[in-house]
Amino acid sequence: MGLLDWLRRPRPRPISDDLWRSTVAGLPFLAALAVDEQKKLKTLAEGFLAEKEFSAAGGLELSDAICVSIAAQGCLPILELGLSAYRDWVGIVVYPDEFVVSRRIEDEDGIVHEFDDVLSGEAWEGGPLLVSWRDVQMAGDGYNVVIHEFAHKLDMLNGAVDGVPALHSGLAVDTWESTLFAAWEDFCARVERGEDTRIDPYAAEAPEEFFAVVSEAFFEMPAVVAKEYPKLYRLFRDYYRQDPLQRLGSAPWG
Repeated sequence: MGLLDWLRRPRPRPISDDLWRSTVAGLPFLAALAVDEQKKLKTLAEGFLAEKEFSAAGGLELSDAICVSIAAQGCLPILELGLSAYRDWVGIVVYPDEFVVSRRIEDEDGIVHEFDDVLSGEAWEGGPLLVSWRDVQMAGDGYNVVIHEFAHKLDMLNGAVDGVPALHSGLAVDTWESTLFAAWEDFCARVERGEDTRIDPYAAEAPEEFFAVVSEAFFEMPAVVAKEYPKLYRLFRDYYRQDPLQRLGSAPWG
């Protein structure tokens, strides 16, 4: 029985050691995890796969490798938060490449605008998470569509998608807002000046995108976040209860 059969079952089934090793080996930010952290991540990924429902679109054929890669990357942010942080949604739709979502927006004057949006990923409030498999495979050096979209899901857990996720004890909302928004405003000014930033300039779009993009960078190139926004790095470290800078050390991808 393969994982795709197992995903429909209520009880977790083990990911094969060979598949897990090959998945982790291809993702340096996961390979850098300590042995006990990798074991914990594997257990989380197995539980995640048992709870969620994967489906394919655009002619993609799902495989064990696709599902495990997404589960492993998606569970990294909740390594110390637990699966309950992803409790409010079930579906994951995987496309072979970028996909098109039709938009219908009404402006302040009541005029309706319709257009097509080309995306590599999207998280729907109260609905599924969509990702491009091609982009999932591009993970590294601060770009990670899985972590980005899963961060949006964390943001949605307490309602509004605004860059302020549900905070656990020890983190105050006012401290989160003042730190995140100050860093975002500074980043927006840098992008507006035309600065070539290591952090993806898409983070300037809105506070919620800043949270998601910086989450990518936090796990994949923490030294950049720690150097440019030390207060924000410490805030994310306390929120995720992880310290990727210590974990990755002076590795070239840090």
